[in-house]
Amino acid sequence: METESEPYVRLASLRQLHQVMADMNTARSLADTLQTVADGAVQALGYEMACVNLVRQDGDLVVAAFAGNSAAEALITGRVGSRESWDRRLSMGERWGDLVFIPHTEGWVLDDDDVPQWFTDGPAPRFEDEWHPSDRLFAPMYTPGVSGGSCGELLGVISVDRPRNGRHPGAWGREALQMYAFQAAIAISNARLRANMQRALVRLEREQQALRASEESFRQAFEYAPSGMAIAEMGGDQHGRILRTNDALCRLLGRPASAMRRYSFSDLVHPEDIGTLLRTSAEGGRAELRLGRRDGTYVWVSLRNSVVADAADGPRFLLTHVEDIEERKRRELQLAHRASHDSLTGLPNSAELRSRLAARLCRRPAHAGDLESLDAAYGHPAFDVPTSHGFDFRPGTEAYDTFDHHVHTVAPEDDRDDGAKGLAVLFCDLDGFKSINDRFGHNAGDAVLIEVARRLSRGVRDGDTVARLGGDEFVILADGLGRADAQDLAVRLRNEIIQPIRAEGRAVRVGASFGIGWAHCGMTADEVLKSADERMYVEKRSRPKQHRRAG
Repeated sequence: METESEPYVRLASLRQLHQVMADMNTARSLADTLQTVADGAVQALGYEMACVNLVRQDGDLVVAAFAGNSAAEALITGRVGSRESWDRRLSMGERWGDLVFIPHTEGWVLDDDDVPQWFTDGPAPRFEDEWHPSDRLFAPMYTPGVSGGSCGELLGVISVDRPRNGRHPGAWGREALQMYAFQAAIAISNARLRANMQRALVRLEREQQALRASEESFRQAFEYAPSGMAIAEMGGDQHGRILRTNDALCRLLGRPASAMRRYSFSDLVHPEDIGTLLRTSAEGGRAELRLGRRDGTYVWVSLRNSVVADAADGPRFLLTHVEDIEERKRRELQLAHRASHDSLTGLPNSAELRSRLAARLCRRPAHAGDLESLDAAYGHPAFDVPTSHGFDFRPGTEAYDTFDHHVHTVAPEDDRDDGAKGLAVLFCDLDGFKSINDRFGHNAGDAVLIEVARRLSRGVRDGDTVARLGGDEFVILADGLGRADAQDLAVRLRNEIIQPIRAEGRAVRVGASFGIGWAHCGMTADEVLKSADERMYVEKRSRPKQHRRAG
């Protein structure tokens, strides 16, 4: 910029400076902004060369733009000077406001530091304010928004060399360069902000694209999964309500998706499995239970839960995977049934009989009429109830706590019928069965056993147990009977058994001997069965041989 007319500045120079500043703030990228800053210092401020040194993230300064000399531009653009060397330069020389001027008389000490620089040739100054080729003028740029300029964070440094008029800039020229650096700092900060925003927008768009792709992938995986899938609300008043189901789950339960949204899994689960569902943990919980179909039947399924968050602190949903395990469960139940039931008659076998009987009995002895006295005895600190298994049933012991709320099984009193009820154990042994096997073969014998099992099952109440102990021996567990009731039941069952049985094309008959035993706590299952067996043999021997079977 011409300086001979200061303080009278040509209007054209002001317009040119204004246009450069406008260009700085409308550049399309950070690189364009930096180059515009360098070009403006040459075109509008009247310097032969200008360099923009930009502070990097590590604190050092890189030559980001150069103007005025193509040879120098190729030599130093992209080179880096250490922050330490730049701090040394900005602390030397003369302070012209925010500008730093280092005359050639001091600047020679900087010739060998690591800051990229260029050297120009020219004659020695002839008068005091003439520019020397080794003079240096720096315009630091500080982050905008901080009053006082130099108190802000260093953003970069504009280096200029040799004004075109060959003289040191006057007051107006210094003020113009200082204001130019201030505006350049604003333009560079805005360019960086725009660049960061553009990168953020690009990153956001990519993330949104990835999210859309992920959502589409989840939607397809959810909708077209071969097994059932459901999304339910988690928390709040509508906790557990089904929001969305896939086709596989709708087909499995025979219910349309619109109808499924009216339910939660607690509405669909089998009443016997509601406890299993409630015990299932929401996060990573698993359960095997039965869900109701539209036709009123139930299907065995495996439920597996996981929690899906809508956002960092947003709503959470329960994703439930529902797998049809009906076939596997049917096989398991069949195997369990085979293990616990007689293959010929379908009745519970010996192991299942003992299991059901043992489930009713605790090892704490109990007898009709003396439970209160026993409980009082347990309270004595030195009392130890002896049993055949050596358990201590004093209060506070594990055995006592286990059976503290147990309803004791009690046998009616001997030789009287005072209305007391108990668990009757009827031991049944067939009379004359061996002769049928010997005369007509095992197929006929099997047919007899099957029919006897059917008649026994038909002759007892719902909830009673008819089991095949082995061979031609059967056992009936009938709870809540008095002595007379048990004797009447034995008579009715014997009368059912002695009726003719069709086997292998002929009618055969067998008799039956019954022994009635009583189960009570303090006995083992084997002890109960042995007692009933012994009574059966007493009963069998007490009847004449010709009356043991009907023919």
